[in-house]
Amino acid sequence: MTSIAYSPAAITGTSASDLLRSSSNGVSGIPLKTLGNSRFAVKKRDVTVVVKMRKVKKHEYPWPADPDPNVKGGVLTHLSHFKPLKEKPKPVTLDFEKPLLDLEKKIVDVRRMANETGLDFSDQIISLENKYQQALKELYARLIPIQRVNIARHPNRPTFLDHVFSITDKFVELHGDRAGYDDPAIVTGIGTIDGRRYMFIGQQKGRNTKENIQRNFGMPTPHGYRKALRMMYYADHHGFPIVTFIDTPGAYADLKSEELGQGEAIAHNLRTMFGLKVPIVSIVIGEGGSGGALAIGCANKLLMLENAVFYVASPEACAAILWKSAKASPKAAEKLRITAPELCKLQICDGIIPEPLGGAHSDPAWTSQQIKAAINETMDELTAMDTEELLKHRMLKFRKLGGFQEGVPVDPKKKVNMKKKEQTVRSTSKAELEGEVEKLKQQILKAKESSNKPPELALKDMIEKLKKEVDHEYSEAIKAMGLKDRLEMLKEEVSKVNSWDQLMNHVIMDKIEKLRHEFNQSLSAAPNYTTLKYKLDMLKEFSKAKSLSEAATLKQEVNKKFNEVLARPEINEKLEALKCEVQNSGSSSFLDLDQGLKDKILNMKKEIELEMINALESLGLDVEVVKSNAKVLSEQTSLSVFKNKVDNLNEEINKRIENVVNSSELKNMIESLKLEIAKAGKKPDIESKSKIEAIQQQIKQRLSEAISSSELKGKHEELKAEISEAIESSAGTDGSLQKETKYEEPRLEINLGANRSFS
Repeated sequence: MTSIAYSPAAITGTSASDLLRSSSNGVSGIPLKTLGNSRFAVKKRDVTVVVKMRKVKKHEYPWPADPDPNVKGGVLTHLSHFKPLKEKPKPVTLDFEKPLLDLEKKIVDVRRMANETGLDFSDQIISLENKYQQALKELYARLIPIQRVNIARHPNRPTFLDHVFSITDKFVELHGDRAGYDDPAIVTGIGTIDGRRYMFIGQQKGRNTKENIQRNFGMPTPHGYRKALRMMYYADHHGFPIVTFIDTPGAYADLKSEELGQGEAIAHNLRTMFGLKVPIVSIVIGEGGSGGALAIGCANKLLMLENAVFYVASPEACAAILWKSAKASPKAAEKLRITAPELCKLQICDGIIPEPLGGAHSDPAWTSQQIKAAINETMDELTAMDTEELLKHRMLKFRKLGGFQEGVPVDPKKKVNMKKKEQTVRSTSKAELEGEVEKLKQQILKAKESSNKPPELALKDMIEKLKKEVDHEYSEAIKAMGLKDRLEMLKEEVSKVNSWDQLMNHVIMDKIEKLRHEFNQSLSAAPNYTTLKYKLDMLKEFSKAKSLSEAATLKQEVNKKFNEVLARPEINEKLEALKCEVQNSGSSSFLDLDQGLKDKILNMKKEIELEMINALESLGLDVEVVKSNAKVLSEQTSLSVFKNKVDNLNEEINKRIENVVNSSELKNMIESLKLEIAKAGKKPDIESKSKIEAIQQQIKQRLSEAISSSELKGKHEELKAEISEAIESSAGTDGSLQKETKYEEPRLEINLGANRSFS
């Protein structure tokens, strides 16, 4: 260390007060006036500087030494503090889930025994897993409010950033309130979902104790709300829709936060959000507590996860105020009506996002995909509104809250822990059904004899009844064969498929095919097989009768429209004039007419076709004009000799197509197409459309390969050559074949459905 020596100066005329005054400036016992006049004598000594360097861990923030350029979300995600956990979080069992622990322990013991002994215990394991799934389903079907509160507070529940990184294509986190502080309890950033840019704002809890301390347990300070406000202004300026994620027990209520204006920051956010000109969607992913949640929750649409809660005061605080004990929190949770279904009835919540069995923490990826779908669907609706309509929609949403009307009956009080009653379908006995079927058949026969319409209403009712009966018989057959549990598990597994790669992995498709094969093999041994077959045959018969009735009715309407078109005076006059011209020309065939008369005939034909098309479209039919290249041959030329050969070739082609259609590969493709169409819904996105088109293209390619084999091509060419040779020989022997004239002959095709058409 540096040492400085000086000779003390003589200090005279100093008082005690002077000494005390000088001590405040850091020099004890020397007045400033005297210090300024004194001389220091500095002794020259060797100066030695000793510096101790403390070893600290090198921080990788903001950039690691070797950043991965291909990281999901883009290279800017390296700027985020949020990194994957090195260790998997320990499973946490809630109090009401403890009855399931025994079943879990049994499954683990049986699996360990199978591994140790090498014996096959797969049947026992499947049985135990089915029991576990059934118990879990029953447990989560009758959750009480306080249990949903516990699920919303689960330590392993996915946080805001877990969902954001799962649903966004790219995401960059933005920091700071521009007033000197960055609150880690509120995270903001810009991200894209399916090409759309959004401003994401959310309350972030920690995934472990260390993170919870860093994030202040998801309780924001005024700095956090001002950071959110800054990002709202930014999004409003650039036209980014805003998506907020609510997950907080409430705003941080310490002395420092109150001094910094916690109430003012929340109030400022509330006022500003009602004036933003961009769509706002808020999603409660955990617990939404009081004004701390509402400060980022004044949105056009408020959505909630199935087990999320939204309250003005926590159940424990409410119980302590009203019942003077936090032990009354279950009663308080029920009275507060804080769950998603209750808030939907009160019109506070606009929609419920489903969670998997066991809560969002049991399958975070699936939950995130449900959130993504909900955001896309809601934003499609909101972006269609103009600015004025959007602001009015947001205002009216909050204006209607809390309204009630006297004299309107309310829902009856629900009993706790009551399972929903399953709708039971009463099966009609075979004798009773036979009587109803016979009666309807007699009505249809009488209608045919009297040339009247068959009883359409009775026919429709019978078909609907038979459909329900057939579904019921199938369910009973599945129960009798012991396949119900496997079917339920398979349904749940299929519902969780959220990507094309998982679907095309063929694992699920193989399970479906295996279950279907087993069902078909054992169906004939089911105790209700005879009844099922009878009802199925009756359903097919009546469905066919309904189709024929509809086709006959439609044919009558079409013929009526054709007659109306041809009976119009202006068309009749033109037709009569054209007939006179043809007769005066003295020509015996169309080919002998001059070109001007031919053009008149073709124009008249087009005019009549257009009138007929308009008449058919007035019936609600889709009409398509199909043009075909036809050759006008003389009536004397007959190709009936080759009819059998053509029929045989067509039959062979049909067999090839049928074999391809019945192959397991094409069946899997068709099932995949059905699943993809069902998942896409009424408004498929670009990704879903491309997947559907890709599968359709693959199916078309397989069918094309089936009918374009070299063998079929050879037979087709041989038959074509034989027909050409016959035509040439016919023309050469007796000259009866007229000169071939190629022209476009249009015909009308009326599409009535997937498998019907009129030509």
